[in-house]
Amino acid sequence: MPIASPSMVERVLLAAPRGFCAGVEMAIKALAWMVRSFDPPVYCYHEIVHNQRVVQRFRDLGVIFVDDIAEVPVGAPVMLSAHGSAPEVVAAAQAAGGFVVDAVCPLVTKVHHEVKVRSSKGYRIVYVGHEGHEEAVGTMAVAPEAISRVENIEDVAALPQFSEPVALLAQTTLSHRDWSDVLQATRRRFPDMWVPGRSDLCFATTNRQSALLEIAPQCDAMIVIGSANSLNTRALESLARHAGCERVHRVNGAEEVPDDLHGVVGVTAGASAPEELVEAVIARLAPRDGVTEVRVTEEDEYFPPPRHIRDLVATVDGAARLLLGGPLAASVPVDDRALHASDVLASLA
Repeated sequence: MPIASPSMVERVLLAAPRGFCAGVEMAIKALAWMVRSFDPPVYCYHEIVHNQRVVQRFRDLGVIFVDDIAEVPVGAPVMLSAHGSAPEVVAAAQAAGGFVVDAVCPLVTKVHHEVKVRSSKGYRIVYVGHEGHEEAVGTMAVAPEAISRVENIEDVAALPQFSEPVALLAQTTLSHRDWSDVLQATRRRFPDMWVPGRSDLCFATTNRQSALLEIAPQCDAMIVIGSANSLNTRALESLARHAGCERVHRVNGAEEVPDDLHGVVGVTAGASAPEELVEAVIARLAPRDGVTEVRVTEEDEYFPPPRHIRDLVATVDGAARLLLGGPLAASVPVDDRALHASDVLASLA
């Protein structure tokens, strides 16, 4: 592929945090371990994360992604995606008798719990979410009779005047800009509404947006790495434009980076984009004066894969050692926190 001339791109400002969030780290490790532990095919309900390169990597390894849990054969191993699933989907997967791993992000689980609790207390839930998004579909299915979904302030204005108390909840991957407008509009309509003590918005989404805003005003162009169906990636792209950056390009990979960029170029990645794509983009840009990472915060949150998949991996490793003549006692527990999902993904190539 052609490489941008070093005389054109002077420096890259690299946003941090960027790329995989804790929920994506957990989900990718879990699915990688399922691929390692079971003969193909392994099934996954919905795309494990919203990144076409990640999904294709798993397809190449024999993972079959389905949009209807009924498509999973009885007894087959199946993973439920990080975006969360409707209760009836979880129940159907478990009833089929196969090895089931629910890779739902804990932040989404928190919202599901809030829906369940508030609806049981007689609240009408106003849920801010995007129509058709897997997370929104799964969340609304927790208490469909008690939820009204909105996306914007016009939707809020069209809501009826509910007789029951109102609770406001949100899709975790919303941008703060989108959320704050709807929050204020809903608060004007329902001044006494309940909101969670801790925001539903994903901390990783917020951190990536803050990092982008730190560098965008200094850049002649911004590269946002991620897929078109990734809501948080599209939010980064929109935010870069809103921040006044003259050229903003969302790319799936390095081959889509324009070859006429110049000056200072900012680079960030959505929460489902692996670090190998970031490295490839920087190599294509070939900045004359190098790369400066601009970090706005540290992220030390960690979501371990479900215990039963970690126990399965340890059992498979132990069995393999025995077959090779080694003692079971020599098995070393999997230190999953020390493993980065980008490295796990790269090792599957």
